[in-house]
Amino acid sequence: MSMLRTDPKTWLVTGVAGFIGMHTSLRLLARGDRVIGLDNLNDYYDVSLKQARLARLQPHLNFSFHQMDVADRDGIAALFAAVKPQRVIHLAAQAGVRYSLSNPQAYIDSNVQGFTNILEGCRHNTVQHLVYASSSSVYGGNTALPFSEHHNIDHPISLYAATKKANELMAHTYSHLFGLPTTGLRFFTVYGPWGRPDMALFLFIKAILAGQPINIFNHGNMVRDFTYVDDIVEGVMRVADKPATPNPAFDSVSPDPATSNAPYRVFNIGNNQPTPLMDYIRALELALGLTALKNYLPMQPGDVPATAANTDELSAWVGFKPNTTVELGVAQFVDWYRRYYKV
Repeated sequence: MSMLRTDPKTWLVTGVAGFIGMHTSLRLLARGDRVIGLDNLNDYYDVSLKQARLARLQPHLNFSFHQMDVADRDGIAALFAAVKPQRVIHLAAQAGVRYSLSNPQAYIDSNVQGFTNILEGCRHNTVQHLVYASSSSVYGGNTALPFSEHHNIDHPISLYAATKKANELMAHTYSHLFGLPTTGLRFFTVYGPWGRPDMALFLFIKAILAGQPINIFNHGNMVRDFTYVDDIVEGVMRVADKPATPNPAFDSVSPDPATSNAPYRVFNIGNNQPTPLMDYIRALELALGLTALKNYLPMQPGDVPATAANTDELSAWVGFKPNTTVELGVAQFVDWYRRYYKV
C-alpha cells in the first residue's frame, strides 16, 4: 500500500489508457498525487480494453482525462498551459515492431512529432522532470548480451526502434539546451494483467483457449527478458521521483551513452532473467492446464533473436531491480484474463 504524500504533485501521464499508463496512474493516485491523463483511444487494438482500463481510474477525484493525440501540436500546447504539470510521464506511442513495416507514417506522427510536442510543452512550462518510454528495441543489431546503457545503439533494425532512439537524442538536446531533466526508460518485454492484445502472451492464450495453434517465430529459438508490469511500474515510480542530473564524471572526450554533462539519463528496465520463449510458453501451458498446438515459423523481419537487460545502472540510481519470476507473472496474467474475458 502506497503511503500518502505530504507534498502531492501534478503529473501529466500520456498513454493513460494504455497498459503501463493505467498501472502507473493507479500508483500515483493511491499515494495522493493528481493525475492529468491523456490518450487518443485509437483502434490499434481493442478500444473497449482501453476504456475498461480508463474506468478503473475515473472514480478517483484526483484524476482527469483528456482525449487527445500527442501529435496535435496546438492541443498539447494548450493542455500544458492550462494544467501546468510539475512532472510528465510520457508513455503514449505507436508501439509494435511488425506494425511499423506496414504503417511507417503512424510512427513518425506519434513517436517523433508527438514527442516533439511533449518536449516543447515541458520546455515552456518549467516541468521539473520528463520521464519517457524508450525500448529495448534500440539495441537493434547489437548481439553483446546483456544489453547495457553504455553500449552503442547506432544500428536499429525497425522503424519503431529508430523512433525510440530518436526520442533519446531529442530528449538529450532539450536537457542540454534548456536544462530540462529527462530520463528515458528502455522497457524490455512487458507482460501482466491488463496487457496489450498485440503482445505474444495475449495472442498465445487466446489461441490455446480456442484450440488453435500458436505461431512461434524463429522456430522457437528466441530469448526475451520478460518483465512483469508491477516491476516496470515500480521502476517508473522510483525514477520519476528522482529527476535526472548531470554526471559530474562525464568525459566529453570519451562520452558515455548512458549519461551526460546535461541532466539526462537512460536506464534499462528488464527482469535480468532472460527466458527462452519455449519456457515462457510452458509457464502459460502450466497456468492454463492445457497444451498448445505449435506452429513453428521463420524469424520475422525487424525482430531480434534475444534480449537481456543489464540493470546495474537502474539499481545504483534508485535501489531497485525487477525480480518477478515468469511462472508467477504468467499465472497472475492468466488469472486476470479468465476473470476479465469470463473464459
